[in-house]
Amino acid sequence: MIARMWRGLVPTEKVAEYVEIVERTGMSGYRRTPGNEGAQLLTRDLGDGRTEIITLSWWTDLDHIRAFAGEDIEKAKYYPEDDDYLLERDSTVKHFEVAPPAP
Repeated sequence: MIARMWRGLVPTEKVAEYVEIVERTGMSGYRRTPGNEGAQLLTRDLGDGRTEIITLSWWTDLDHIRAFAGEDIEKAKYYPEDDDYLLERDSTVKHFEVAPPAP
Protein backbone atom coordinates (compact mmCIF):
# COMPACT_ATOMS: atom_id res chain seq x y z
CA MET A 1 0.00 0.00 0.00
CA ILE A 2 1.12 3.56 -0.77
CA ALA A 3 0.31 6.63 1.35
CA ARG A 4 0.13 9.97 -0.51
CA MET A 5 0.57 13.19 1.49
CA TRP A 6 0.16 16.86 0.55
CA ARG A 7 0.50 19.97 2.74
CA GLY A 8 -0.58 23.62 2.57
CA LEU A 9 -1.27 26.63 4.81
CA VAL A 10 -4.46 28.71 4.91
CA PRO A 11 -5.62 31.67 7.00
CA THR A 12 -7.22 30.25 10.15
CA GLU A 13 -10.38 32.31 9.66
CA LYS A 14 -10.89 30.60 6.27
CA VAL A 15 -10.09 27.01 7.28
CA ALA A 16 -13.71 25.80 7.52
CA GLU A 17 -14.48 27.13 4.02
CA TYR A 18 -11.32 25.62 2.58
CA VAL A 19 -11.94 22.23 4.18
CA GLU A 20 -15.32 22.14 2.41
CA ILE A 21 -13.65 22.98 -0.91
CA VAL A 22 -10.95 20.32 -0.49
CA GLU A 23 -13.59 17.73 0.46
CA ARG A 24 -15.59 18.61 -2.67
CA THR A 25 -12.60 18.61 -5.03
CA GLY A 26 -9.47 16.62 -4.17
CA MET A 27 -10.82 14.36 -1.45
CA SER A 28 -13.88 13.30 -3.43
CA GLY A 29 -11.61 12.80 -6.45
CA TYR A 30 -9.38 10.51 -4.41
CA ARG A 31 -12.31 8.49 -3.13
CA ARG A 32 -13.89 8.07 -6.58
CA THR A 33 -10.69 6.76 -8.16
CA PRO A 34 -10.36 2.96 -8.35
CA GLY A 35 -7.47 1.77 -6.20
CA ASN A 36 -8.05 4.39 -3.51
CA GLU A 37 -8.37 2.76 -0.10
CA GLY A 38 -9.39 5.90 1.80
CA ALA A 39 -8.53 9.54 2.41
CA GLN A 40 -8.44 11.92 5.34
CA LEU A 41 -7.97 15.65 5.77
CA LEU A 42 -6.06 16.92 8.81
CA THR A 43 -5.87 20.49 10.13
CA ARG A 44 -3.59 22.06 12.73
CA ASP A 45 -3.95 25.62 14.03
CA LEU A 46 -0.43 27.06 14.19
CA GLY A 47 -1.52 29.86 16.55
CA ASP A 48 -0.29 32.67 14.33
CA GLY A 49 -3.33 33.13 12.10
CA ARG A 50 -2.37 30.21 9.87
CA THR A 51 -3.67 26.65 9.80
CA GLU A 52 -1.80 23.73 8.29
CA ILE A 53 -3.80 21.40 6.05
CA ILE A 54 -2.62 17.88 5.25
CA THR A 55 -4.34 15.41 2.97
CA LEU A 56 -3.54 11.73 3.36
CA SER A 57 -4.75 9.09 0.98
CA TRP A 58 -4.03 5.39 0.70
CA TRP A 59 -3.62 3.58 -2.61
CA THR A 60 -3.14 0.02 -3.72
CA ASP A 61 -0.29 0.94 -6.09
CA LEU A 62 1.36 3.72 -8.11
CA ASP A 63 -0.66 2.97 -11.26
CA HIS A 64 -3.88 3.83 -9.45
CA ILE A 65 -2.32 7.07 -8.20
CA ARG A 66 -1.48 7.92 -11.83
CA ALA A 67 -5.15 7.48 -12.71
CA PHE A 68 -5.91 10.34 -10.30
CA ALA A 69 -2.80 12.53 -10.53
CA GLY A 70 -1.55 12.00 -14.08
CA GLU A 71 1.81 10.66 -15.21
CA ASP A 72 3.86 12.89 -12.88
CA ILE A 73 2.53 11.62 -9.56
CA GLU A 74 4.93 13.83 -7.59
CA LYS A 75 3.31 17.02 -8.91
CA ALA A 76 0.55 18.38 -6.65
CA LYS A 77 -2.87 18.75 -8.24
CA TYR A 78 -4.61 22.09 -7.67
CA TYR A 79 -8.07 23.46 -8.37
CA PRO A 80 -9.07 27.06 -9.28
CA GLU A 81 -10.48 27.81 -5.80
CA ASP A 82 -7.16 26.99 -4.11
CA ASP A 83 -5.64 30.34 -5.08
CA ASP A 84 -8.21 32.19 -2.95
CA TYR A 85 -7.19 30.34 0.22
CA LEU A 86 -3.65 29.02 0.19
CA LEU A 87 -0.92 31.14 1.78
CA GLU A 88 1.69 28.45 1.12
CA ARG A 89 1.49 25.18 -0.76
CA ASP A 90 3.73 22.27 -1.51
CA SER A 91 4.23 21.94 -5.24
CA THR A 92 4.89 18.25 -4.83
CA VAL A 93 3.30 15.43 -2.88
CA LYS A 94 5.12 12.72 -0.94
CA HIS A 95 4.54 9.01 -1.32
CA PHE A 96 5.35 6.46 1.37
CA GLU A 97 5.31 2.67 1.41
CA VAL A 98 3.00 1.62 4.22
CA ALA A 99 4.65 -1.05 6.35
CA PRO A 100 2.40 -3.99 7.17
CA PRO A 101 1.42 -4.37 10.82
CA ALA A 102 3.74 -6.49 12.93
CA PRO A 103 2.47 -10.04 13.53
